[in-house]
Amino acid sequence: MAFGRLERSPASQPMSEINMTPLIDVMLVLLVIFIITAPLLASSLRLDLPKAAAGAASDAPAFLALAIDARGQVFLGETPLPAASAREQVMARAREAARRDATAEVQLRADSAVPYGRVAELIAWVQEAGLTRIGLVTEAPPPR
Repeated sequence: MAFGRLERSPASQPMSEINMTPLIDVMLVLLVIFIITAPLLASSLRLDLPKAAAGAASDAPAFLALAIDARGQVFLGETPLPAASAREQVMARAREAARRDATAEVQLRADSAVPYGRVAELIAWVQEAGLTRIGLVTEAPPPR
């Protein structure tokens, strides 16, 4: 009986290359997750904005974000303002914004349940402080 030579294969060499494909796949999945969730994190204040077919949103470099919820609570950005000092705080921040940039814009979001008089009062505060560019933020109506 003849047996062939038993050759030992040389020992496997350590791999000196890193396979980048799994790393790139994970990074792309994370990128997609961040792209989807970023707009949801933009505003934690829940308002039922009026629906109107308005023009495109302004991308003003300097703006002051104001909001009024259904109970009439005024928010400066995402910070609720106490009712007693809301006027003074809004006017102080508006004066500061007007001092920094005369073309600064106010982006006003008001819940649809807020009476028009309350919205007009807030607009008057801002105009009295020196800002005249006021944008009323609305939601687009559902497609037909």
